[in-house]
Amino acid sequence: MVSSQNFALKSEEEQKATIYQFQNFLNSLDFSLEIVVQSRKLNITGYLDKLKELGQQQENELLRIQTDEYRKFIKNVIAGGAIMSKNFFAVVPFALMEIPGMKKTSITFSEDSFQRAKSQLWQRMEFVALGLRRCGLQCVPLNTSELIELFWSLYHPEEAEVGYYPEIPSELIR
Repeated sequence: MVSSQNFALKSEEEQKATIYQFQNFLNSLDFSLEIVVQSRKLNITGYLDKLKELGQQQENELLRIQTDEYRKFIKNVIAGGAIMSKNFFAVVPFALMEIPGMKKTSITFSEDSFQRAKSQLWQRMEFVALGLRRCGLQCVPLNTSELIELFWSLYHPEEAEVGYYPEIPSELIR
């Protein structure tokens, strides 16, 4: 997952420097890189529920009315569909064919081959993170459960928008 920055708020010199760094980063890659932008309606169901609860607990009548009105206002703003959340991802590819000595027809491979492939993938990820850091962006590798949630939300966007995610069996999380 990659952070974002407000490019439009930067000075012209900062914008040029960022573009130059990003261009250098892209030119330094010897493998493909995919940049994914995920846009979704902002899910604030939990926030609205908390506001409702706070309003009900309010002893002062004026504060209870203001809290309720604020909750209705936020709900109407979100209902307009104008509020979106954006997530940015740098997808670092790796193919088994890139492992030295790996046969094209082989389906399984040794623990040693797996560890070499894993090491090469981590090296690529660190190279990408360093290049993006030079552009003023921060990167965080996704863990197993985060990857499962990301892929699940891509195939079930309606459920993900309301905050539903399936329970992930513990044996899948390492």
